[in-house]
Amino acid sequence: MKLLKYALLLGVSLLPITPAISATALGNLTVRITITNECKVRTANDLDFGSHGVLDANLDVDSTIGVQCTTGQAYDVALGVGNGAGATTAIRGMTGPGGLVNYTIFKDAGRTVLWGETAPANTVAGTGNGNVQTIPVYGRVPPQTTPSAGVYTDIVIITVTY
Repeated sequence: MKLLKYALLLGVSLLPITPAISATALGNLTVRITITNECKVRTANDLDFGSHGVLDANLDVDSTIGVQCTTGQAYDVALGVGNGAGATTAIRGMTGPGGLVNYTIFKDAGRTVLWGETAPANTVAGTGNGNVQTIPVYGRVPPQTTPSAGVYTDIVIITVTY
């Protein structure tokens, strides 16, 4: 009994010491993603012609559309004719208090190639690289009879076909 008391006081165990047993098990975790072809319109900056009085000369402005597509995915960007009464690809219309202000959207900086909805004739083609690709937009308000003062607007639908 005295031996046990002294062992406990000294923190010594009277039990035999056995080594700890450990084991390792291995397995596999499968990690997967399926990338599908996709395109998105990421940005569409306003085509803003600003404030002007008499429309007696060409008013040219630029803008951009940002498109993001899966790497290697071919796409076409089409622009609708807008909501102006009688709008066509050649003559779109911003509607306001005095009727319409005509304008046109082009694919090129020289403003000679119309941008519309018929692929590939008047759309902009590209191939995705996984990043947002910036596509320039060129607008023009030609000289025309100036309507009454006010704000004139239009909404053009951007369609990306892939």
